[in-house]
Amino acid sequence: MKLKSLILGSVAAAGLSTAGFAADLGVLTSLDVCDALGLSGLTISSDTNCLQLSGGVTYEFQWGDFNQEVAVAGTFDGNRNITRGNAYVDLAGARFDQDWESKVEAWLKAVGTADSDFGPAKAVIKLKGVERYQSWNEGAQAARNVTPAPGAALFPGVQTHGDTKAFSIDEAYVSVGDTTVIMAGKKGSIANLGDDEPFNFLGLFNSDAIDGKGVGIDGDYDGLGGHVIQVVSDLGNGVNVGVGLENLGGRAITSTDSSGALLAGTNTGSTAGTLVGVLSYAGEGVTAHITGAAFGVLDGNVESWAIHSGATGTFDAFKVRGAVSYWNNHKFSTADVLNALVSVEGSFDLFKIALSGEVANVTDVPVNYTDYGFGGSVGVNVTEGVSINLGARYFFDDIGPVGNDKSTVQVAAQIVAAVTETIKVTGELGGYFGNAIADNAAFANDSIVYGAAELAWAPGGGFTSSVKGEINSESAYKVTFKAAKSFE
Repeated sequence: MKLKSLILGSVAAAGLSTAGFAADLGVLTSLDVCDALGLSGLTISSDTNCLQLSGGVTYEFQWGDFNQEVAVAGTFDGNRNITRGNAYVDLAGARFDQDWESKVEAWLKAVGTADSDFGPAKAVIKLKGVERYQSWNEGAQAARNVTPAPGAALFPGVQTHGDTKAFSIDEAYVSVGDTTVIMAGKKGSIANLGDDEPFNFLGLFNSDAIDGKGVGIDGDYDGLGGHVIQVVSDLGNGVNVGVGLENLGGRAITSTDSSGALLAGTNTGSTAGTLVGVLSYAGEGVTAHITGAAFGVLDGNVESWAIHSGATGTFDAFKVRGAVSYWNNHKFSTADVLNALVSVEGSFDLFKIALSGEVANVTDVPVNYTDYGFGGSVGVNVTEGVSINLGARYFFDDIGPVGNDKSTVQVAAQIVAAVTETIKVTGELGGYFGNAIADNAAFANDSIVYGAAELAWAPGGGFTSSVKGEINSESAYKVTFKAAKSFE
């Protein structure tokens, strides 16, 4: 809803009362800054500024027996895990099974825009708050993946999760410009890390272990965004360039192992300051980019650096994607890591086929190793609104010495049915197999079978909600309820 609508309506009514003003009513809209700047949504305008307001709330509640995890595939960036059940039994024989979490996220964003000789001038403020509470084993266990010894003291009540935080500044920056934009303050990175997700519906194991999926090294690249000074420019013909100094509020650290000892062969010094450069292209049927980042530049020494590149091409019924990243990881260890993937997809009248492959080569001291994986899926449109996805993926974990290598296979069948225009039902049945599954010492080569069903409802107005139930052969089960609404 706009305040300008009420104002313009009153002016229009007054103008219609006299024939002399009637012919000039069309120019009244030029008095509104939001219209002149081409801005819409929930806005408030003054003589010189247009204020856009947006926000949102998401809620999630989980209940079941899911407080521990089982590693099913080891990757460079961490294990690919699924949940397992775990009860706490005290000396009196009392059993505590149930776990639950409750999480609320809320954000509010205001963008004030005015015209300038260099293009739109903006001030952006985004506030964000998170409240997350959890209880493991009905409050008898305080920490995930920690089993209290028999007779150990209980930890009653609900625990506050580490990501809980009061409303704080998530973004606060100014910008000016049109085809060339200058930005400064607290915000996200200009780094382009896209065009790197596989097309098959199960994805790939190493890709899943990375935040946001893909080939990005160390998740979202620690050291991007934060306090920044950035310049981006549209050069025309789909070409964009950008350069920025990011993480200007970073702190100094040293590279040490878990005992606190300095890692041999590693650099030390400040990690503050990341120099980021990006070149991207978006044309007819093709998107591509290359991003480079040098970390810890404020002290005059580059602590580590990374390159991320990806491209996607669409050719009639086919899509082709390739991505690669390289990380000189001497900020935290001695490793140099190369991640790459390729994925193809073909869409036909009644079905869709996708194939993907990935590789992770790690050069470390004293061990070098190469992990790899591949996956594929077939999607079939059974009837209008009903589709079936069949998929499998494999991952080889190169441990090093002969005989220690591990592998994992996942297979799954999924059905998606649009019951109505606003209700969708999804069901999935699958399993993990291989010698990488870390059940326990007695069953190191176990397999895990799982099933899941979800009911999603999107009645409109930006409101979405869902209920999902999951169960697996590790005695874990979980029911998840989600609801969300945003406005702009």
